[in-house]
Amino acid sequence: MAHRKKNTPRRGSLAYLPRGRASKFVPRIKNWPEYNDPAAKLLGFVGYKAGMTHAVMTIDNPNSPYKGQETVIPVTVIDTPPMRPFSIRGYEVTPYGFKLVTEVLAATLAEDLRKAIPSPKEYDQEAKMKEFEEKLDSLAEIRMLVHTQPRLAGVPKKKPDITEYKVGAPSVREAFEYAQSILGTDLRVADVLNEGNLVDSIAVTKGHGFQGPVSRWGIRILQHKSRKTKRGVGCIGPWTPTNIRYSVPRAGQMGFHTRTSFNNKILKMGERGEEITPSGGFVNYGMIRGDYIMLHGSIPGTVKRPVRFRLAIRPTKGHIDAPTQVSYISTASKQ
Repeated sequence: MAHRKKNTPRRGSLAYLPRGRASKFVPRIKNWPEYNDPAAKLLGFVGYKAGMTHAVMTIDNPNSPYKGQETVIPVTVIDTPPMRPFSIRGYEVTPYGFKLVTEVLAATLAEDLRKAIPSPKEYDQEAKMKEFEEKLDSLAEIRMLVHTQPRLAGVPKKKPDITEYKVGAPSVREAFEYAQSILGTDLRVADVLNEGNLVDSIAVTKGHGFQGPVSRWGIRILQHKSRKTKRGVGCIGPWTPTNIRYSVPRAGQMGFHTRTSFNNKILKMGERGEEITPSGGFVNYGMIRGDYIMLHGSIPGTVKRPVRFRLAIRPTKGHIDAPTQVSYISTASKQ
């Protein structure tokens, strides 16, 4: 009888490597969608994850066999207090990517912003704005720095989170004019997003610290009489080549990674958070007192974590930005 070689399936996905810790709680967005609408606007928003509940919605997917029928779905609720744009940035294209050329700050900055960055003592905004306009023809992209207002949310902090968003517009000049109009003002989520939009949710996942290969990669626990270890791989590689390959499951950081959830549909938006807050408030978060958005499904991150939203960069084929009929949202206590 011929000897049959033992085959073992691959343990764990190699899709996300290296599995290192994120450098900050606020993730970075490296790519922006193409924007073809005539009206200029920011291409995203930032909020704080409040928690999850469930809702009953009518399926509107034309390809679903259950089209027109009601179904129970999980939903995520995001607290989205107004954010404030405080800086206009102009970028030019270089052989090494986009390079910041010029920047102009708002005339008055929020007091809480001093907790995050030092504010200039003497600043001539008119001169900086004039300099920006002179360089406008050489710019390829306009972006804005915005900061959150945690005092208006349910998170226990005062220091704002600072993020950068691209301004979508038909031309650079129109993007600059729009940026001027909102500089230093409160920008609400309804000014940027609409019900029925698909958005990408970018956040830092829940951290689990340093974990072994059983938890981190899902490998088998060896038999109890195994030599040296049970909660490890039986062989980490051959004698030749004399190095450990990246694909071998090893211990290390688990969680607290930057992840993107694509094409989350906005099912509902509102200005009164009490209408969707469960009895007793969201667990570990509390009440939502102002603007909110409700997304279909789950998104990365834990409660109170800042979540950045971007207009979908690769929307579902044939998707139409139409509001979904939501007939019921559970506000029963989650305690």
